[in-house]
Amino acid sequence: MVKFENFDFGYRKKQVFNNLTVQFNRGYIYGLLGKNGSGKSTLLNNIAGLLFPKNGSVKVFNQKSGERNADLLQDIFLIPEEFFLPDTTIKQFLKYNSPFYPKFDKTLFDNCLDVFEIPHTNSLQALSYGQRKKVLISFGLATNVRLLLMDEPTNGLDIKGKSQVRKMIARAFSDEKCIIISSHQVRDLENLIDRVMVIDDGRILLDRSVHDITDKLSFKISFEPAELSWAIYSEPLLRGNAIVSINAEGEEDRLDLELFYKAVMANPAVMHSIFKN
Repeated sequence: MVKFENFDFGYRKKQVFNNLTVQFNRGYIYGLLGKNGSGKSTLLNNIAGLLFPKNGSVKVFNQKSGERNADLLQDIFLIPEEFFLPDTTIKQFLKYNSPFYPKFDKTLFDNCLDVFEIPHTNSLQALSYGQRKKVLISFGLATNVRLLLMDEPTNGLDIKGKSQVRKMIARAFSDEKCIIISSHQVRDLENLIDRVMVIDDGRILLDRSVHDITDKLSFKISFEPAELSWAIYSEPLLRGNAIVSINAEGEEDRLDLELFYKAVMANPAVMHSIFKN
């Protein structure tokens, strides 16, 4: 669905990516994890055709994204971290923007607003920042595009709002779609994504499905000092230690996404060796 091949990209004073080759496939909700400035937004903007590679290519549905063909744009939607909505009503916003997306689902849009508890008749500029973001997320989900890009979608939302967003993303997803969500707030994506891609300084440190991760790794709270000796990563808690270790027993485990992310960032070479096969 999305393919970067020998991709180079940089800004005037900073080279961000060198010879990157990676792809995103349909049927997955990707969590693109990394600290601020690691290149997550740059990847999303290249996919959307808003930035252009210096070398190599970025293809979406086998088309170069930078050419921004109409049939391609009507099947991609980007929810940026920083956004602007016009001083108009929600109804007028739909009137002028939904026709660009042939598969737009007005019922889904209305359902999203109901879940987010946003009055349908409000002016966009009368809403709070968090409410405006929810309107934009509602619109993005309702476009029914095959490729939905979300850059830090939970920034500025309270705990309830984050839970609502996860719920509506899961409801709108299907096996024919691909959703890529970038975030440095790792906990916000837990129980939603099914594939994890960790990025740092323009490098993909790890790209694995949640099933692969929990098949190979175990996440637990340990009160036994001896267990720290074979932990891949550990951090002290008020009582005991949170540890990541090899899942030697093959037990079914639940992914602790924040702990996994910290383990990858702390020991990228070790984690890569575990998942190389």
